Amino acid sequence: MKRFYNVLLIITVLSISINTYAGNEQRAGQAGATELLINPWAASSGWGGAGMAAVSGFEALFDNVAGTAFTRKTELAFSRVNWLQGTNIYLNNLGLSQKLGESGGVLSLAINSMDFGKIDVTTVDDPDGNGSTFHPTYTIITAAYAKEFSNSITGGIAFKIINEGISDMKASGVAIDVGIGYLTGIGKNKLGKKHRDNVHFGISLKNIGPTMKYNGDGLTFRGSSTNGVVMTVKNRSDQFELPSLLKIGLAYDINLVPIIDTATNKVTSNHKLTLASTFTSNSFTKDMFHFGARYKYKNLLVLRAGYMLESGGNSSDVRTINYTGPTAGISINIPINKKGTYFSIDYSYRDTEVFSGVHTFGAKVVL
Repeated sequence: MKRFYNVLLIITVLSISINTYAGNEQRAGQAGATELLINPWAASSGWGGAGMAAVSGFEALFDNVAGTAFTRKTELAFSRVNWLQGTNIYLNNLGLSQKLGESGGVLSLAINSMDFGKIDVTTVDDPDGNGSTFHPTYTIITAAYAKEFSNSITGGIAFKIINEGISDMKASGVAIDVGIGYLTGIGKNKLGKKHRDNVHFGISLKNIGPTMKYNGDGLTFRGSSTNGVVMTVKNRSDQFELPSLLKIGLAYDINLVPIIDTATNKVTSNHKLTLASTFTSNSFTKDMFHFGARYKYKNLLVLRAGYMLESGGNSSDVRTINYTGPTAGISINIPINKKGTYFSIDYSYRDTEVFSGVHTFGAKVVL
């Protein structure tokens, strides 16, 4: 019970922190570095952010860093996001989680790079392009550490380095994510004994950091005064805040065909269904509600579905984001040896109002 009170204390502190910086829907569009809001991983994005309390292993890095504490030994992941199919914008992502000994924590590292392709340079004199191109670069480097503090509580922290820019103008910044997870159990099994039904609770505070600002030669131009003196004039770039947010999630595992080990009193199943929901409090746009389900068959097949609901409704006349709500995903795990090593192929789809949705393809090796 003391541990539970400690968790509640942490939740209260985090909630007060986010409310200190929180804005409202009238501030929509005023934050920068919004690439921080894109989930680049196929498995966790398949159920629309609903599973932040139940996601585990490397895939938890985006939703709730505390979940990376459940990395068994080593996980190596890669994904490619076709962002708003038809725009030719892609995200290339590479990540690694490594457990540091039996009683140690888990160290994770991820690199996310957004590829906009080549864009024509247009000017006042050449509005259709002058024949040259430029290539914007958006990169996020994340280093994280998570640990199981007990059988019930996990916690983690992630540090991010954000870089945006073109050839003559750049902006850099840092951000921090903090997350905790709490695992409890309710109910009784068929033997009348108490057992853990895996009720998951999670909270995550994301994208907390100082403001960013653009600098570079792209903000300068050459001009002349009335007396003909040529001078270089520099425009000042205004600062912009990061899209901070707070996530609170709940998930419940259901063993569809329970198998009870009378010796250990543990309940397992080859068919497991997880129901999940998450509330997201955004600082610079409307709040979000996420609902989802995940079905697992042994460790071979995983199906996911979700729905994202914006505060105020998802109709096109009131929605402030491009997502229309439905999401789906699938993972196929291919065993490599009897020690539990497997190779995973992942896919997720998020429906959007314009263009042809967001498609994410991923691959992962779990050692």
